[in-house]
Amino acid sequence: MRVLFLSRRFFPAISGMSVYALNLLRQLVAAGHDVTMVSQYRGDRVGTRIYGGGPPPEVPGVRVIGLRSSGEEVEGEADFEGDVQAMVDVILAEHARAPFDVLHAQYGYPTGWAVLLAARQIGVPVVVSIQGGDGHWVGSCCETHRQAMLRVLNHAGRLLIGCDSFAQEVVERLGVDRARFTIVPGAVDVAEFHPPADRKAGDPLRLFYHGRVDRRKGALDFLDALALLRQQGVAFAATISGIGPDLEACRNRDAALDLGTRFSGYADYAAAPALYREQDVFVSPTYAEGFSNTVLEAMASGLACVSCTAVGVVDCLRHGENGLLSAPGDVPALAANLRRVIEDTALREGLAAAALAECRATYSWEVVGRQIMAMYEDVRNSAPVRDFDAALPMEPCRFRTAPHLL
Repeated sequence: MRVLFLSRRFFPAISGMSVYALNLLRQLVAAGHDVTMVSQYRGDRVGTRIYGGGPPPEVPGVRVIGLRSSGEEVEGEADFEGDVQAMVDVILAEHARAPFDVLHAQYGYPTGWAVLLAARQIGVPVVVSIQGGDGHWVGSCCETHRQAMLRVLNHAGRLLIGCDSFAQEVVERLGVDRARFTIVPGAVDVAEFHPPADRKAGDPLRLFYHGRVDRRKGALDFLDALALLRQQGVAFAATISGIGPDLEACRNRDAALDLGTRFSGYADYAAAPALYREQDVFVSPTYAEGFSNTVLEAMASGLACVSCTAVGVVDCLRHGENGLLSAPGDVPALAANLRRVIEDTALREGLAAAALAECRATYSWEVVGRQIMAMYEDVRNSAPVRDFDAALPMEPCRFRTAPHLL
């Protein structure tokens, strides 16, 4: 089968989107599919600081095409619609070179909208993976993007989403039929992410935050919880790994609180497994996820996880069974859970063992890759999408002045 995969972000940008895309591409190539990936990327100073920028690297067995999101980079008046047209043009040109059987977009807007527009012209079925921000807030910003999201959600051949809590959030926010979604959970490469052969707890215990350094991911809450632990005389060593829009704010907060947190900076995907194996507890005080790749990576690495009762987390972590959870934004409760897992060795080891066993049984990429390829076969035999209105109302969008939110 010839597959077009349109990625919202890919390496060198470090994000769950990049990880998802890379592992899916590997599964498709291993199964013998002919795959072309077109990926947006940021090349401006702001985008590179937040995400890590630059063209996508080669992926063995995949034709990779980088497409700079120039319209998104315009400060103060970002032109997402211009970027959509650029994606459509590339898809049509590649289809003319060698026809596709399936178009698969990662994210509903702008990439899902782009494949829907392309499919309308070439009659190829569409699969869209709803992930992260476009499920949480894209479409709440203006009528233009709301209408684009609704048309993607109502007309794509298949909608893949990582978990039930995330699907329900999209249903409640945008009014789409819940039956439109197929749950395909997040996944992790369990061969790469695994516990060390001889893990020994650090003294003091090592607490690890890894991912986009963003207040929406709870990075600032993590530091505030550490300050409470310090006041209570609880010893710890903390590391924040990654870059993001609130990296400087976190550095400033850490300095003001005199916590001594280690900021390890950008880490590429190949380096991540070793980083997890150097730690004792994974901390993700996130406010919402599509499905948390970093939590799965921590589970696979044999770490006890302390997180939140957030969309995209509660589907894989259960309080007291394979993790400890508190309400998003409840810093005292987060600090209390951290203290429990630091001081109770049996609890910490039990949570880690339960999480590791569940991860290996349920969230491997071999299992999830087969599910997605089965969707391709199914949608390949369905009618292509043609009957929708491609014209969108145009109105000012608040993301035009803060394009990093997408």
